[in-house]
Amino acid sequence: MNDLLRKSAVDLAKLLQDGTITSVELTTACLEQIDKLNPKLNAFLYVDSQGALAVAAQVDADRAAGKELPYFAGVPVALKDNICHRGAPTTCGSKMLEGWRPPYDATVVLRIKEARLPIVGHTNMDEFAMGSSTEHSAFGPTLNPWDLERIPGGSGGGSAAAVAACMVPWALGSDTGGSIRQPGAVTGTVGAKPTYGKVSRYGLVAMASSLDQIGPVTRTVEDAAALQDIIGGHDPLDSTSLPDVDVQLWQKALTGSTTSDLSGTTFGLVKELMGEGYSAGVLGIFNEVVEALKARGANLVEVSCPSFAYALAAYYLIMPAEVSSNLARFDGVRYGNRVLPTSGPVTAETMMSATRGTNFGTEVKRRLILGTHALSSGFYDAYYGAAQKVRTLVKQDFDAAFAQCDVLLSPTSPTPAFRFGENIGDPMAMYLNDIATIPANLAGVPAISIPGGLTAGLPVGVQIIAPAHEDARMYEYAAMVEAVATPAATLCPLEALEGEC
Repeated sequence: MNDLLRKSAVDLAKLLQDGTITSVELTTACLEQIDKLNPKLNAFLYVDSQGALAVAAQVDADRAAGKELPYFAGVPVALKDNICHRGAPTTCGSKMLEGWRPPYDATVVLRIKEARLPIVGHTNMDEFAMGSSTEHSAFGPTLNPWDLERIPGGSGGGSAAAVAACMVPWALGSDTGGSIRQPGAVTGTVGAKPTYGKVSRYGLVAMASSLDQIGPVTRTVEDAAALQDIIGGHDPLDSTSLPDVDVQLWQKALTGSTTSDLSGTTFGLVKELMGEGYSAGVLGIFNEVVEALKARGANLVEVSCPSFAYALAAYYLIMPAEVSSNLARFDGVRYGNRVLPTSGPVTAETMMSATRGTNFGTEVKRRLILGTHALSSGFYDAYYGAAQKVRTLVKQDFDAAFAQCDVLLSPTSPTPAFRFGENIGDPMAMYLNDIATIPANLAGVPAISIPGGLTAGLPVGVQIIAPAHEDARMYEYAAMVEAVATPAATLCPLEALEGEC
């Protein structure tokens, strides 16, 4: 494998600026790695070699001409397949949108284009972002580079697997209940969910609008902060976009990575996010990280967030309710590939039934039915209304916890990557994979997963959660944790793929 592909985006940007490499060389190396590994991993649903190389060539020409360029110009990136990219197939992993080409770019895509990053393609995902394993993609599952018999997490398993396998230095994902962080944990990558509203959702195909958030998938905390610098900021096209603008998150991450004395920092250990239900291997790695932080002078305190015990149940009422509303538009009339009934009269009702029955997968149908029921007359107050009250309690528990510490620390996922098919017939077992990540989405606070180490040869993630609007703090403290945990650069999954490690 080309040694360039193991380098971070920050390091690659320096090499491009120095003239050591060209963007065409780097982009070609990424595309060759995709050609080599994607038949095994199925991480990409769409690859745009021609478009990526055209952007790379223009960056090289402008750099040679002495033109001023954005700092990361020429570093390739990938997009999760639910982010609108003008003229490129954007399917959300569903037959419903197979072949659809958006007529406009999402705001994050416009900002990536302004930063002059070649977009190499779109990554696989659970259908309409519904799943924790990428087994629910209509176009086949993505495989985990660490073990081809195991899941890469979900719903953004494609982005995580692509970054872990060095097919691309960084990518974008979306996180509704952990869909960036949980794949990061089980693939040994860094996955960050910004504060709700810090990154525009305009052009993200909505799953649950009050929970969705676009964020970075990388191999280092520094890269994640830099990518959020590129895509973040206020957007008048998104009514939930925050007016405040973060400045130099990347520099805050760099500060954290170079801080060896952690005296004066306080990490809160969430009682409800460790213990029963978490595997011994996950807790072992987590405890090693805790002890390493103590050795550097950090203060560790246990905090309790009682409402977290109800967060999973509340999420699986709020999210399906919003899914029911958002996916109502995919009916073969307004959006979606139309399917006509094979028998009986063709009416609007029978056409819509055939379209949704054929084009939606099992998990999407399950959540649509659950959400529609939760919103129905006579059940709204008992289910959806009660869940929203729990959401308020979750936010209050976060506020109380942050009064005692700077950030919260927990495992990201209760187990390492499980085998394909292991939980596919048990929805509750699948949903429990997000038990530690869901509270941050309910409260809208920023959270990040970083590699903590390996157990039985599989990656384990550590989650850092910060107060709302404190994304800079999240990256700074995540870099501190990264410095004492097993560095992402040393986690190499490629042996199972090509025998190079």
